[in-house]
Amino acid sequence: MKANVAVIFGGNSVEHEISIISALQAYASIDREKYDLFPIYIAKNGIMYSGNGFDNIENYKDIPRLKKQGHTVFLSKETDGVFLRTHSGKKIFRQKKIRIDIAFPIVHGLNAEDGTVQGFLHLLGLPYVGCDVLSSALGMDKYVSKTVLKSHGIPVLDCVLLTAKEYYSNTDVAKSKVESALCYPVIIKPVDLGSSVGISIAHNETELHSSLELAFTFSGRVIIEPAVTEIQEINCSVLGSHAHAEASECEEPLNAGEILSYQDKYMSGGGSKGAKIQGESEGMASLQRRIPANITDEMRDAIRKTAVDAFHVLGAEGVVRIDFIIDKAKNEFYLNEVNTIPGSLSFYLWEPMGLAYKSLLSELLSLAVKRKRNRDEITTSFETNVLSMSNLGGVKK
Repeated sequence: MKANVAVIFGGNSVEHEISIISALQAYASIDREKYDLFPIYIAKNGIMYSGNGFDNIENYKDIPRLKKQGHTVFLSKETDGVFLRTHSGKKIFRQKKIRIDIAFPIVHGLNAEDGTVQGFLHLLGLPYVGCDVLSSALGMDKYVSKTVLKSHGIPVLDCVLLTAKEYYSNTDVAKSKVESALCYPVIIKPVDLGSSVGISIAHNETELHSSLELAFTFSGRVIIEPAVTEIQEINCSVLGSHAHAEASECEEPLNAGEILSYQDKYMSGGGSKGAKIQGESEGMASLQRRIPANITDEMRDAIRKTAVDAFHVLGAEGVVRIDFIIDKAKNEFYLNEVNTIPGSLSFYLWEPMGLAYKSLLSELLSLAVKRKRNRDEITTSFETNVLSMSNLGGVKK
């Protein structure tokens, strides 16, 4: 009997559109002999939609029209399972309600990938693919993840954390905080965004202020790091669970600028082979890249080992992509950031390892079910008669 899988995507995020691309790539490649699929599109206002046509990328060129022809839906936890229902009670996919066995969230960015969606699915008691609430939150927060990874010996660049309140209360003090810790050039990043949104490099005080102004339009917290001038970017994916994980092949993104921009990642029009969606960007699969990366065997081994170590330190599950930078002047590498739901699910890094996209997706779904079974064996509550006590006045409030 096939399992019913809800593929969840969209959300209130600057990476909303990229989520749609990644999700529908996966939707087109999941093994239909094992799974029946149901798309759940989360609009930018948080309302969920589904129905015929929500699995077709072409329809997202006119989202208002698509929403009108679909149904608003919700996931309902009931005594006999979790069901996909319409608010109107009308039939969806020939049924009034559909039992959902596994959720496959393919969401990117704040208010989605950061543990928000994962917490909702965890509350429902629904098996879901990928990192759990804590590891999702850790991966999204660049400052916290760096702090945790550094404490476990993972090489990361030093950084300074600034809040919008600090900066706008006294820009001179904020500037001094940065300049006393770091030398120019520096790179400024919103602490909780991906896809290179709001990231820029500052070579002097004037550029620092303009870069901070940009970053603070996207987040109330930013980190400032030294900008490596002789840089080589290397990405590596990790697949697995707490029990076992392994690293993919390494890639080297090829970009013209100092940093890999949103346009480089998603609008470059590169021609990588893979699960292309007809007539649309291939997401991260379209980025011009060199696979395998042009690095020594020793560097490749060290990066792949560090990627797996970081995966376990953060308690990650499913498939993640970990981005590294090499300081070519020093021949040293640093973990740059962790992507807990990477664009295109990094399938292009697993194909060179002999793992086809369809097999990768099946493995992710299988891992979700195994995790749920393991968690069901853990005691999370127990029966008490506290509320039957005649006097509750002494109960801690």
